[in-house]
Amino acid sequence: MEACAKAKFQRYGSRKVNLVLDQIRGKNVKAAEDVLPFIAKRTSDLVFKTVHSAAANLEVKAGKKLDMSKVFIKEAFANLGPSNHLRRVQPGPQGRAMPYKKSMCHLTVIVSDEKKGGR
Repeated sequence: MEACAKAKFQRYGSRKVNLVLDQIRGKNVKAAEDVLPFIAKRTSDLVFKTVHSAAANLEVKAGKKLDMSKVFIKEAFANLGPSNHLRRVQPGPQGRAMPYKKSMCHLTVIVSDEKKGGR
C-alpha cells in the first residue's frame, strides 16, 4: 500500500531540496526521521514534515498503527514551482530597477509498506 504527501509552493529552490532528499530516498521512515534533524540544511525541516505527513497518511489509509521501521520512502522528489509570481525588484544604478525572481518548489514524498521499487 502506498501513501503520498505533497508540499506545494514552498519558498526553497528545488535543487536545494533535492540535496536533502538524496540522503533519505530508499530508507525507512524511522531512519529518515532520525537523520533529518542533523542535516545542516534549512530545507531539512520541510522534508521532515512532509515525510512525517506521508507516514501518517499511510496509517490512516491502512486503518491501524504501523511500525515505521517497516515503512519505506519509495519516491521523493522536488519539482520547480511557478517562477512568475514572486518577482521583486532591487534598486540599480542611475535610478533603474533590477528585477530578480524568487524560486519555489513542489515537494512530493511517496511512502510504501513494501521495500521493492523506488528511484
